[in-house]
Amino acid sequence: MSDEKKIAFQGELGAYGHQACLTVRPTHTPLPCATFEAVIEAVQSGAAELAVVPVENSTYGRVADIHRLLPASGLHIIGETFVKVEIALLGVPGAKIEDVKEAHGHLVILPQCSDFLDANGITPRISSDNARAARDVAAQGDPGKAALASTLAGEIYGLTPLAQRIENEKNNTTRFLLMAPYADMTRRSERMITTFVFQVRNIPASLYKAMGGFATNGINMTKLESYMVGGQFTATQFYADIEGHPGDQSLKLAFEELDFYTQYLKVLGTYPADPRRDT
Repeated sequence: MSDEKKIAFQGELGAYGHQACLTVRPTHTPLPCATFEAVIEAVQSGAAELAVVPVENSTYGRVADIHRLLPASGLHIIGETFVKVEIALLGVPGAKIEDVKEAHGHLVILPQCSDFLDANGITPRISSDNARAARDVAAQGDPGKAALASTLAGEIYGLTPLAQRIENEKNNTTRFLLMAPYADMTRRSERMITTFVFQVRNIPASLYKAMGGFATNGINMTKLESYMVGGQFTATQFYADIEGHPGDQSLKLAFEELDFYTQYLKVLGTYPADPRRDT
């Protein structure tokens, strides 16, 4: 039996999720998965020890489906990392920018490079995945076609960066969560982040009252998002990130007050804040 440790991510080799894997666990072997559900299943089944999933992007906001999948996954957040979305125009060896007529990339990444594509008269083409676009361009060997992807994808598929950092927003960053089948509630850093989901009771101003405990106890809430559950407009669940560790007295008091106004509360994990969180 192999003792190789794997870390699952959504996408193909060379995707930004692959970069996240190399950042948080460089000693693990990245395991590409077709969907987020497959990523979770890989850890649940033991095919992978860990997983990384994107939760939000600085330009486009939260990543669809992740908030819905995580609470029921049985996995726990044990870390976070931030990946700068640096996009390169990747062409076949020997190609030049003036040769490129089409640039292939995911539906989300194409408008992020619109300024560069317009300036160079390049037509955007939709691909299912950025790394897949790089693989397809390499296989076709057409100098008139290029891929919009990471330089990592170029290295993997043998493509040449014809232009780098072509994204419109130079600070575009995706936050990834490191997931494990076990919880690690130890205080591993001076600055910890705790993530939880909750549903408030059906009483007037319940959300306002539930949040009061964090304000009165000096807890910094860095994220609060709502989303519907069970296909009902009246069933709302909240996803929150706060600074602190559940062992802190101030956070204990805040959670006690929160519990009074909620009908469901689940901590998804507590983990060290990535140093890049503030930059």
